[in-house]
Amino acid sequence: MACAGWADLGYAARMDFTDTQLHRYSRHIILPEVGGVGQTRLLQSKVLVVGAGGLGSPLLLYLAAAGVGTIGIVDDDAVDLSNLQRQVIHDEASLGLPKVESAAARMRALNPDVRVEPHQTRINKDNALDLIGRYDLVADGSDNFATRFLLNDACYFARRPLVSAAMLRFDGQVSTFKAFERAPGGDHKPCYRCIFREPPPRGMVPSCSEGGVLGALAGLVGTMQATEVLKELLGIGESLAGSMLMIDALHASFHRIAVKPDPECPLCGAHPTITDLSIH
Repeated sequence: MACAGWADLGYAARMDFTDTQLHRYSRHIILPEVGGVGQTRLLQSKVLVVGAGGLGSPLLLYLAAAGVGTIGIVDDDAVDLSNLQRQVIHDEASLGLPKVESAAARMRALNPDVRVEPHQTRINKDNALDLIGRYDLVADGSDNFATRFLLNDACYFARRPLVSAAMLRFDGQVSTFKAFERAPGGDHKPCYRCIFREPPPRGMVPSCSEGGVLGALAGLVGTMQATEVLKELLGIGESLAGSMLMIDALHASFHRIAVKPDPECPLCGAHPTITDLSIH
């Protein structure tokens, strides 16, 4: 089915779009679930992406292309030749540059509408709440458990949705966490600690540099993550909060697993023992 033509976008002209923006975002605006109101919401949104590597590459590119107005990037690493097998936001001309600078240049070239805020640092217990508090949503594209648990806890305290993804070898997973949102009866969705109570012992789970990863898998998982970020910003579709999407690239299979909050979770349970970030 062909997409609607330019003449069908007249209703969107009531929004404060320039002619260039109407043309750029036309395929969003003609979606009833997005429209001019939704595209305006994206342009006004602020997202913090942690990691400008394998997952961050497609995630950052698609968020910029979609017109997410402000995108922060946190990464303290530099571009290495071994990154280019999967980190497609970088290229050989970027070797040795900070990843946040390389990624920001590519995003600005793709869409000058987007304000890119590079944070060349490692997120930690001292700066996490300040960084996260500047944005509406956080997307975790990190490659280590320490950062994943830190982001889960910090987003819970800052009351910011967290869209998390991970991958190794041929497998990936994506989920959304917003356990801070509680229904009138007190019910809520799980946080990351409800599923994984604490980081595994050091050395038990190999990193991508140790176990390897199929380069194209990063594109698949990162793009799924970008889709969930956009859904959360727009308030459309069915959230992955309360579910985990498991991806098996070798067998071309996707499984959505329901997960429940743990009443004994040390962060979001009935009797929390984690009340600040000092545990990190």
